Parts: sequence; structure tokens; C-alpha cells
Amino acid sequence: METGWRYRFIALAGTAALILSSIVLANTPTAQSALTALPILDRLEPTVIASTELRDELATTLVIVLGAMWPLFKPRPRRILDVISLAQKRVFLAAALLATIGYFDWSTRLPRSTLIAVTMLLALVLPAWFVYIRQRPQSASRAILVGDDTESMETLLESTELPILGIVAPPAVQIDRQRIADGGLLVESPDKLTRLGGLSRLDEVLVEYDVDTALLGFRRPDRQEFFGAIASCHEHGVQAKVHRGHADSVLVTNAAGGDIVDTDLEPWDWQDYVVKRLFDVLFAATGLLCLSPLLAAIAVSIKIDSPGPVLYRQRRTAEFGNTFDVYKFRSMVANAEAETGAKLSEDDAGGTDPRVTAVGRVLRTTHLDEIPQLWSILVGDMSVVGPRPERPELDYDIESDVDEWRSRWFVKPGLTGLAQINDVTGHEPEEKLRYDIEYIRRQSIWFDMKIVVREIYSVGLDMLSIISPGRFENE
Repeated sequence: METGWRYRFIALAGTAALILSSIVLANTPTAQSALTALPILDRLEPTVIASTELRDELATTLVIVLGAMWPLFKPRPRRILDVISLAQKRVFLAAALLATIGYFDWSTRLPRSTLIAVTMLLALVLPAWFVYIRQRPQSASRAILVGDDTESMETLLESTELPILGIVAPPAVQIDRQRIADGGLLVESPDKLTRLGGLSRLDEVLVEYDVDTALLGFRRPDRQEFFGAIASCHEHGVQAKVHRGHADSVLVTNAAGGDIVDTDLEPWDWQDYVVKRLFDVLFAATGLLCLSPLLAAIAVSIKIDSPGPVLYRQRRTAEFGNTFDVYKFRSMVANAEAETGAKLSEDDAGGTDPRVTAVGRVLRTTHLDEIPQLWSILVGDMSVVGPRPERPELDYDIESDVDEWRSRWFVKPGLTGLAQINDVTGHEPEEKLRYDIEYIRRQSIWFDMKIVVREIYSVGLDMLSIISPGRFENE
């Protein structure tokens, strides 16, 4: 079976040919008459697109369907039922997008009868096509060790019975071949495993040696190198496995079994990243524009209430443990942490923090102090939805008590998140982590939308409770 870019080319070319053939076939008078003869569709008028208009409809449909089918162009080992299910879901997603174009009556729209016929044809032929070319799941026989930590890689070697072709690691990493498989028997060998290249050559090694399994052993499985290795494996249809004891629970399946387990955090498809980023930009730009009068009023209130700057700048932990500057409206007295250092506010635990100003208490209650972070979203440091970023010094303190705290760094931090809409703060790190990990596992643009709607509703109630105290206490 083809892998890598050869598989992508075959999948893409075949899909394009089937799409174009389906449109042409659905546009024939015979197909239109047969379609409208069906009892459920007898109200449709047969519509044959003129040859002068067909080119635009072909181009539009081709682009939308190919975009929707993009996840299937990855050379991943899949079972037949999984292929059929994913292909049909993507066909109906494309149909919904094409129907939206038809709703707005754009010049490139497909007539309803043609759209229905094309959808029916593609729902049959595209799943069959991807079943035909799919990579079949098989027992791994060509495995490599990938990583930057000698101890982790040696543990993987001791825990697996797979024959290891070699290692992909920095030059300083050398692994003794303690046990290898020989005809199903384990034998000892003092030889060192062959070094196939550095981490920068991982893509080349996967193709050159026709690798089907990569065992990942990294010192810090929450950094760019680890996720880059996972992405390369998914790109080439290679199973990425880790040691259960060396990986965070967010990365592996909960299935029972041996010490070597599959990774469970597949990088989003590029369409998902694009949609999420577009949503972030649109949300942040609209918010800054619509709330500009409120921003000015808050700034004036802060200056009148207490001396000091309007904005407060903090370093926060970003994706993969990096840091960035975040801005908030100042809600405390100036230089509030000069003597105490960084610490969580007692207000977040339901107490009273004497450092918080009168205006600041209103801002914190209504979350209006967070509005300047829309700028961080606009420039790409944050997302609208994700784990709330903490200050690095607080992260280190919490990490000493909560082992899996770094799991929150697997995605870009957000303005709001699952923990926030459930009223969980940094004073409850284990509960907060549970919600953050749940978000990482369930993340999607639709899940983001639900969280945003709930957060806006919650903020609205908080603001109304300030205006009319007591009225909304039981909401």
C-alpha cells in the first residue's frame, strides 16, 4: 500500500475524478428524470445545467468537497467501517456547505436536484474509493525509537518485543540493544542500536525505512519536539506509541494492556486550525470594536478610583511552556505584589483581597478586567477558548503538588474555558486540571461555541447582578 505523499496524490486525484464524474452524471437528463421520479422528491423540477454554466459549478463543488474530504487524504491505518463512516460524514458536510451556497443564490450554486443527485452518488462512491485505497491496520514489524532521553528510550526498549531498526535521536543519545526479537524469541546483544539520524530527519527516516511504528521517548512530552514527532507520524501513517509510565494521561488511551500504548492526541486538521483561528480573529476584532466606548469608560474609572496605570502587564505561560505578555485592566492597587510576590487572589476563593480596589472588584466580578486580552487573541498569543494561562511562578508551585499540571500546556491558552464556565479557579488546581484535560480531549469548534455562549450568558448575569443586586442570585 502506498504511503506518504504518494498515497495523498492517489487519494486526491481519484477523489477529484469521482467528484467531477458524479457532477456530470447527475447533470444528465436521464439522471434528473430518474431523481424526480422518486416519490420523496417528486416536487423537484428537473434542472440540467447549461454547458456554459457548468464550469463554475464544477469548480465550486470540487473545491468544497475536496476540502471536506481532506482528513481522509492522510495515510492512516483505518478499518473498513471507520473509513465508511468518516467518508460519509464528510460528504454530508460538503453537501451542507453547497446547500448554504444555494440558499444565498450565488451564481456558482448547484440546482437542488443536481445537488441531491451528487450527494447520493458521492455518499456511495467515495466511501468505496477510500476503502479500496486504505491502509490496513496490521501488526507492527518495522519499529524505531524516537526521542531525546536515554532513560525513557531504554525503558521503551525493555518493554517492547518489537524488532527495533534503530534510533532517531540527538547525537549524544546512544542506546544499548538489551533485548531484540529473533523469530519470536528474545535474545541478548551488546551492540548499540543503529542511529538513523537526528530528530530533524524523522520524516526522511520514516519514508526511507518504511517504518510502521515509532516508540517515542522524550524527556519532556509537553514540548514542541514531542508534538512535532507525533505530527510526523500522523503525516506518514505511522503508529506513534509511548510508555504508559512516561506519558501524561491526556496523551494515551485508557484501554487496558501492556506498558506500550497508542497516543490519543491527534493534531487538528489544518481546516480546524484555520476555522478556529478565523473565529478567534473575528471574535477579538468585533469585541474590541464594539466595546471601545466601554473600554474608555473603564479606563477613566480606574484613573479616578486609584493612582497608577490603567493596564497591568503580566507574564503568562503559553503553549508548550513558552511565555507571553498578557494585559488586563488594573484591578488592584499599584505595585500590589511588590511585597507579597505572585500569589492567587483571595477574591477568587470567595474571600476578600485588600489589594483589590473598589472599581477593580466590579471589574473582577464581571470579568471586564479581561477585555484587553482580546488583543492577545488578535495577535495569536491566546485563543478565545482554552485553559486559562497562569503566571510561570504559580505554575511551578502548583506543578509541585499536581503532577499532571503541564497537561494544560498542550493547547493554546484561552480567554475562557471549561473550568471557567464551571466556576473553578486556580485555588482548586486538581479540579481545574480535570476540566482542562476534558477540554483538550473534546476540543472542536462546536465545543468552543458552546463554551463561549455559556460564558457570555454568565457574564451577562454578573453584570445584571451589579445593576440589580439580589434579583439574579438564584439564576
